[in-house]
Amino acid sequence: MCGIVGLYLKDEALKPQLGRLLSDMLVTMSDRGPDSAGIAIYSDAPEGRAKITVQSDEADSAFGVLEHALNGRAHITRRDSHAVLEVTADDVALVRAEIEANHPAVRIMSSGETVEIYKEVGLPADVVDRFEVREMSGSHGVGHTRMATESAVTTLGAHPFSTDEDQCLVHNGSLSNHNRLRQKLRQEGVKFETENDTEVGAAYFANKMRKGASLDEALEAGITDLDGFYTFVCGTKGGFAVVRDPIACKPAVLAETDQYVAFGSEYRALVNLPGIEDARVWEPEPATVYSWGA
Repeated sequence: MCGIVGLYLKDEALKPQLGRLLSDMLVTMSDRGPDSAGIAIYSDAPEGRAKITVQSDEADSAFGVLEHALNGRAHITRRDSHAVLEVTADDVALVRAEIEANHPAVRIMSSGETVEIYKEVGLPADVVDRFEVREMSGSHGVGHTRMATESAVTTLGAHPFSTDEDQCLVHNGSLSNHNRLRQKLRQEGVKFETENDTEVGAAYFANKMRKGASLDEALEAGITDLDGFYTFVCGTKGGFAVVRDPIACKPAVLAETDQYVAFGSEYRALVNLPGIEDARVWEPEPATVYSWGA
């Protein structure tokens, strides 16, 4: 089943409230998927810097070993089982390579100039409390609460999935041709960490954009190439976009005011947003891409 939320802030004054607003939206969707949850927060790193978000089941020891190995290349901010490594933009590839080659207990959740991804097994309320998401500020974000249908209940199997810089994807539904697409993408050099079909979707869109497509163009191509039923919310450095499959099998609602654009699997996720009573509220059309800032 699964539940998705997204919030894009037009009003700078709301940025300090992003984490609280997005967390409340996600917690409202808890009964749509109680096994794991995750959230992506977009906030700018200092100029010339980038962020790599990592996770470990052995955080106390693994993060200490990693910090020693990086020898001052990263400023590490610990958040429970996750940590954000702030590095120079030039060091992102080097630090990622160090983690992937020498630190098997550490998993990379995301990297880029803006995005931080936090996800774990458990209810949304527990996950957002563990990472103190309500205290976070930023320009936009997406969240997901999962009911596992196609892969195991694990941290890596939780959403959002990130397969490129500042990109993430959350998904409600199921893809029927993900195994064929995974094989094709592997032939193009794409690596996968899970059996989750949403990781394939994220990699498909990222691969399209690396080849020069805009986010809208990548999502439009997916309407033809991705079989199954789905609602996708894809985050980028600048904003996010929404698309549903051609028969719009999964529920979805959008709301827009002068202050924000909000997405929820159900309207009840949006009811506590400021000014929602004056919002333009609508159900996104099938096979139609909606995007803001992306």
